[in-house]
Amino acid sequence: MNWHEFYPKDNRPDLSAISAYINNPLWDELCSHLENSYGVSPTVEYSICSGAPGWNLKYKKSGRALCTLYPAEGFFTCLVSIGSREAMEADLLLVTCTDYLQELYQNTEPFNGGRWLMIRVASPEILCDVKALIALRVKKKK
Repeated sequence: MNWHEFYPKDNRPDLSAISAYINNPLWDELCSHLENSYGVSPTVEYSICSGAPGWNLKYKKSGRALCTLYPAEGFFTCLVSIGSREAMEADLLLVTCTDYLQELYQNTEPFNGGRWLMIRVASPEILCDVKALIALRVKKKK
């Protein structure tokens, strides 16, 4: 059963239900990292986007989106928007990233000077890439 069928619009899941559905330690690691490093809490929101319908988690700091997490059974996808402000730093960072992320970045069409990267977090190495990209968007809490 798909995520949006498992939890339809009128059945908002809590954070523990989302974690249990994903059942992947990378999920918990990223959520803990975001909360501890940036002092942010997620909001659970429903999306009608045809590409990723259903409930997702949004992390924002000072009104700026850090990332959006899209649950799936056994894995998740992380949307990170690399804007024109971060593009130069992202280009430098990419040489240290996995081949997967480098290819994804190159194959993602620029939009208003930036790229919206839908990253399937399937390994600790990709999770490391995601953390580095998010770090480009915001400073860690002191």
